[in-house]
Amino acid sequence: MNTLQLSKGREASLLRHHPWVFSGAVARVTGNPAPGSTVQVVAADGKPLGWAAYSPESQIRARMWAFNAIVGDNFQVDAANIASRVQRAVQRRQHLLGERRTAIRLIYAESDDLPGLIVDRYGDYLSCQFLSVGAEFWRDTIIAALNEHSPNRGIYERSDVTVRKHEGLESRKGLISGEEPPEFITINEADRLLDVSITEGHKTGYYLDQYDNRSLVQQLCTQAGRPLKVLNCFSYTGGFGIAALKGGAEHVTNVDSSGPALELAGRNLELNGFDPDQAELVQANVFDYLRDLKQQSGSRYDMIILDPPKFAETKHQFKRASRAYKDIALQAGALLNPGGWLVSFSCSGAIDPPLFQKITADALLDAGRQGRITHHLHQSSDHPVALPFPEALYLKGLVCHVD
Repeated sequence: MNTLQLSKGREASLLRHHPWVFSGAVARVTGNPAPGSTVQVVAADGKPLGWAAYSPESQIRARMWAFNAIVGDNFQVDAANIASRVQRAVQRRQHLLGERRTAIRLIYAESDDLPGLIVDRYGDYLSCQFLSVGAEFWRDTIIAALNEHSPNRGIYERSDVTVRKHEGLESRKGLISGEEPPEFITINEADRLLDVSITEGHKTGYYLDQYDNRSLVQQLCTQAGRPLKVLNCFSYTGGFGIAALKGGAEHVTNVDSSGPALELAGRNLELNGFDPDQAELVQANVFDYLRDLKQQSGSRYDMIILDPPKFAETKHQFKRASRAYKDIALQAGALLNPGGWLVSFSCSGAIDPPLFQKITADALLDAGRQGRITHHLHQSSDHPVALPFPEALYLKGLVCHVD
């Protein structure tokens, strides 16, 4: 067995069952492990701690498969074990799928004991990302298990992401098995119909992590007791806008910098039976657009949704990201009618929930507004967070009622 030995005093996180071993914690590697192959992880004194996938080019030098304290000393990482993890992840989510919910995350990496593996289901098709050398090493086993435990018409790969470079892997995209997916797959999320492109869309095709939050926006619009005027910023293909209209909103303005995304947003409006005069599609830089709106009298809204892309890829970028989040929240705060709702999100891991709350509070203060948090938001339940792995909680959001 190839062995990865930790430096003295660096085993504390593994004793808490955190699944990552960083390069700075490694004293030596014995043997000649191939990228993605299994190494036994031991403490500085030689005490066995667990088994991990070895990644010689990544700052995360090993991702844990199992811990001695849980599985004992005779555990073995093999094809049967990997396949059983796929099966368990799929089974955990079976109760969430149905006629009114046909798209879901099936496997969420470390939270499903399959580090670096993302698999989403869109109707009859699966879309997946192999983001670590460990997942790549067991690729054929994983695909076979998916075909067995989550029957599908085709599996499409979206490993066309920069994070693979950190693992020494090349970008890859294309059909893995079965049929080529159609240009658009129509999914149903709580009677909100959406066309999704798993070959060209963001992530694996769509932002499934916002499922619960779109439902909340729909609920807030229904409970408002009056038709709301909604501004949906960074709208992508219009999911939050559809939710608002389903909840009875009077009018939605969808703003995004991508023309193709807005074209698909228009398609989704038609798919749900909404008239063109119920929604506006605006191609613009959201930062500039919000500033322009401030100069226009009468441009005020009852709900503003801010769902921007990741502003901070690393902790070194959190100051710049903080300024960006404050900027859009400040502009939005000035555009809300009294009694309006600010629905704001961050998917930047470097911005934790307390910091995001402070940023939002400072923004509304500078806008001369006062807000009260009514809901703390996070990713939907098919994106669970393993207790020893807080990094899995990347999406955070606030609903603020603004005076």
